[in-house]
Amino acid sequence: MTDLDPNLAIEIRGLRKTFQDPERGTVEAVKGVDLSCRRGEIYGLLGPNGAGKTTTLRMLASILAPTSGSAYLDGVDVAANPLEVRRRMGFLSTSTGLYPRLTARETLRYFGKLHGMHGDTLEARIEELLVAFEMESIADGRTESFSTGQKQKVSIARAVLHDPKVLILDEPTTGLDILAASTMVDFIDSSRARGTCVLFSTHIMSEAERLCDRIGIIYQGRLLAEGTQAELCEQTGEKFLDGVFMSLVRAADKSAGTPG
Repeated sequence: MTDLDPNLAIEIRGLRKTFQDPERGTVEAVKGVDLSCRRGEIYGLLGPNGAGKTTTLRMLASILAPTSGSAYLDGVDVAANPLEVRRRMGFLSTSTGLYPRLTARETLRYFGKLHGMHGDTLEARIEELLVAFEMESIADGRTESFSTGQKQKVSIARAVLHDPKVLILDEPTTGLDILAASTMVDFIDSSRARGTCVLFSTHIMSEAERLCDRIGIIYQGRLLAEGTQAELCEQTGEKFLDGVFMSLVRAADKSAGTPG
């Protein structure tokens, strides 16, 4: 493809994913999604559980192969060059595991070396993240003893350790208490100033309202609408994002003939 926009850090075109289920047969989890994210932009993919958010993000991160369609991250074809894509992105999934016998500091050091970081540069970056995520007190504790929120902090620090150009975050505040979630939201917000493109999924309206430059509403594998919050409100005639969401979902159900 030669017509990629250099201002876009993420470009998805006609992305589809089908699975074979023993009971349901062919299941189409993602149905031709088109989506783009600019450099230095925070884009929120908003939808309920089962809407296709995680599947879309995992295809973009090269974890799942798409059934059809294309995806580009920082100008790199995800299907053709997945290793280069992984060098340029940080990915966080709700199921991201940690090595239980490693400490938080050892975890970051290990993954930093995998990304080609060494010596004082790596150690300085580790210290920077321990402070940023308020993990100094647990830095040398084994992750097996951590709370869910503490594990999530280590996982996010691991994802951003190599200062990637693109961050893909799948419901990053899941499992965090209110203070930890606030720290996480502040970090995502600060990524914009560094020119990082952040694509994150959520079903929490307040996160999308606070953080996002643009929002995509995904439901039953389809991207129903996207735009700024103001644009979505104008499109639907609603004042708040929860009303926007319900309006779009009801319209989609009505079009599909689904009782609602």
